[in-house]
Amino acid sequence: MIIFTQNPLSKSYLMKTILRLLALLFCATCAEAQITTPVAKAGFGVDADLRSNFFNGIQQSGTDDWFSAPGSFGAGTWVIDTTGAAQIVARYATDLNFRKIPFFRTMRVAPYTVINQKRWIDAVFIRDYQGNDSTMFASGASKNGMSPANWSCPVAQSVPDKNEILDMMVHVRRAGAGTTSSDSLWMMGGVSIESVTGNRYFDFEMYQTDIYYDRASLKFYGYGPDAGHTSWKFNAAGEVTVPGDIIFTAEYTNNALSYIEARIWVDRSSLTTTPTGFSWTGSFDGASTGSQFGYAGIVPKTAGAFYTGLTSGPNAWAGPFQLVLGDNSVQNNYIAGQFMEFSVNLTKLGLDPVTLLGGDACGMPFRRILVKSRASTSFTAALKDFVGPFDFFLAPRATALADRSVFCGTIENAQVNVSNPVSTSQYTWSTPDGSIVGSNTGPSITVNAPGTYIVTQVLATGCSTYATDTVTLNWDPLCVVLSSKITAWEGNYKNGMMNLNWTVANNQESSSFGIERSTDGINFLPAGELPAAKELYSASYGFTDNVTELSSPVLYYRLKMKNAKGYPVYSKIIRIVLSNSGTAGISITPNPVKDQLQLNITSKSSKSVQVIIYNMAGQTIHTMNTTIGRGVSSISVNGVEKWQRGVYAVKVLLDNEAYTEKIVVTK
Repeated sequence: MIIFTQNPLSKSYLMKTILRLLALLFCATCAEAQITTPVAKAGFGVDADLRSNFFNGIQQSGTDDWFSAPGSFGAGTWVIDTTGAAQIVARYATDLNFRKIPFFRTMRVAPYTVINQKRWIDAVFIRDYQGNDSTMFASGASKNGMSPANWSCPVAQSVPDKNEILDMMVHVRRAGAGTTSSDSLWMMGGVSIESVTGNRYFDFEMYQTDIYYDRASLKFYGYGPDAGHTSWKFNAAGEVTVPGDIIFTAEYTNNALSYIEARIWVDRSSLTTTPTGFSWTGSFDGASTGSQFGYAGIVPKTAGAFYTGLTSGPNAWAGPFQLVLGDNSVQNNYIAGQFMEFSVNLTKLGLDPVTLLGGDACGMPFRRILVKSRASTSFTAALKDFVGPFDFFLAPRATALADRSVFCGTIENAQVNVSNPVSTSQYTWSTPDGSIVGSNTGPSITVNAPGTYIVTQVLATGCSTYATDTVTLNWDPLCVVLSSKITAWEGNYKNGMMNLNWTVANNQESSSFGIERSTDGINFLPAGELPAAKELYSASYGFTDNVTELSSPVLYYRLKMKNAKGYPVYSKIIRIVLSNSGTAGISITPNPVKDQLQLNITSKSSKSVQVIIYNMAGQTIHTMNTTIGRGVSSISVNGVEKWQRGVYAVKVLLDNEAYTEKIVVTK
């Protein structure tokens, strides 16, 4: 029995409460809808504790979680990449302004990796802006049912502490190693906030489009076509023909999840349809009363719990990145209720791509996520703070690149690679007019004839084609192999100037060097020419290319060496990134690598650099110490052909900043 006594709330609030209770009771006729006690779902601990191999505050081997805590051990493992955590925390101690800077970390393994018989799809951790935060909504001006085009964001504004998001995290995995509907698809979410006073209300909104927020204009762009969203569409039988936007709204009181609801964006007329995968709850909210489009509530058709959630206890560990509060202080532990965690069984709810459209096992239920806080229990209450939108389920799409663009002479081999391989993806090559030597699968192939080479990428076994790319190799009948050899070939970008350097052995066989530039790695144009020096054996060269008038974010260079008779031979292609010249970072090309890798490092100032390369057993394979200037520098690492095939970790230390990338070594 439900008894209401001396309720000072309005009739509308009372009616909304009754409707919500009825929605929960509807699902309770099948079974309990949500769990508010610690549970493990798909091997992941949903217990408001960040530590792997801990469950409900007790050491327990075999439970995965967001992070690995000091002293934890067992078969369970952590999801988020923690590279550079120690350096970040150390800098927090001395640099107060650094505490205000946001950052993010993705999943520590490639998308679709299987670990402990669970398929990890994707994950992300994001630390929100602190201090002058423009990622918030203007007071009372923005609501869930509105188009993102009409959301209003101020330059800076304070929000109530209970609505201020500090960190957020999302992870999606399957309950088994397969990609079938028998392995339920679970979404885990977590949010840490400034204060625990009062109830807290959050929305995890998932989009089909590449929606993004521009901090300069304080506006959202890239939203959907149906009143700012993408609507779900059904056929006459109630089957989904086109998936749309999704939102999960959660409410927390004291130490538990008190209410959670799933909604999808639909045309109001769709409510007369009886969906095959879920049922309507009766709720529908758009921008205003009578809106054609809005968010409609849904519940599963089958029995069983599909939501879990609760809040952290006192002194729960806040993770390896610690927690930065709104007053710019740093704490190592959460206070009670400061971290909230939940999970949703997307398969049971009818939102699993495998069963939803009856197709691709690697189908994407959404593309981007936006996390928001809300003023009150009402779905139409004013929005407060937000984090995102951020990419999700977007594995790197295969980009093919050859180590040269022409064949010299009549017979020679060339390497064609996927420059951005995902270790869990499957790559298959084909050619209508060329010749592949040996295997046509894997991230790298050997070819011995001019032609067009096509790579097809599949994310996991049983999935449809995810991406394709093409590279074309031409043949130059005048090109011959020279006895002179380039032993070093690198570049550095700074202030609009590209400084290229190379060293040649058997220099006496060379007559000139043509420098050629490309914006796509395929079509090259002359950038300059240098005559060969007089040295007999080894000589070093340098060339500066003014690229201030170019708008391309990446440039490719190759050398065209000529002998005394004018016959040319081409060097390998180097790739240098320009667009991130103001932001520190690293990139590696080619990847996969066969004999030599090029490490591109972007730095805001001159710095000392230490490069450490490890194999997957943690053994150090290669180390290097050098210095770089401001801008983009390129460093070559030779001798890779002597390493065993497999995956390696490349760690780069720029003073007190650390970066890690993975490479694949092929033979």
